[in-house]
Amino acid sequence: MSTENTPPDAPAARPARRDAEATKAAILRAARYFLARQAHADITLKAVAERAGVSPPLVLKYFGNKDAVFARVMSFEEDAAALLDAPLDDLGRHMVRHVLVSQREHGSDPLLRIAFAPLQGDHGDVLRANFRAQVTSRLAARLPGPDAGLRAELALGALLGLGMIYGIARGTDVRSTPVEETVDRYGPLVQAQLTPEG
Repeated sequence: MSTENTPPDAPAARPARRDAEATKAAILRAARYFLARQAHADITLKAVAERAGVSPPLVLKYFGNKDAVFARVMSFEEDAAALLDAPLDDLGRHMVRHVLVSQREHGSDPLLRIAFAPLQGDHGDVLRANFRAQVTSRLAARLPGPDAGLRAELALGALLGLGMIYGIARGTDVRSTPVEETVDRYGPLVQAQLTPEG
């Protein structure tokens, strides 16, 4: 049977969109992987494509060029939106859960690439500026009371520590503990900076 008359919005067309999104996500994961291990100037599109399991022309199709790929990787905008997407009184637990689930299910951390800024020269300055504007300042703007900037940095420092133990040190106990148990233990530590008593 011919499919020439199939409408463009027929269900058969939908998996291609999901595949495109999955491919873009794989490319960005590969770029993050390399950014955490070597300087931006030393990373090739070919290496990113190979790690993502795609061809270099496909990377160019979706992103245009290497700088566009790494502009996305160096931005925290989308990650911050998901990380901070909870009411203030439950934000600490939400952020801890988000870091753990991101690591376990997606193999990436929403914040951890900031730890590799020293490897990146001028691109490290871009990473730091983006982190301050898109994550720290955005969190601080939500916090009532004094010292909002300091409290935002301390809360994020706690999350970065958790990400380091889970993703870099590969702490066996943290990795084997159910997510909600870690959320119950670690969430209040983060929340104490977000909504301090008194």
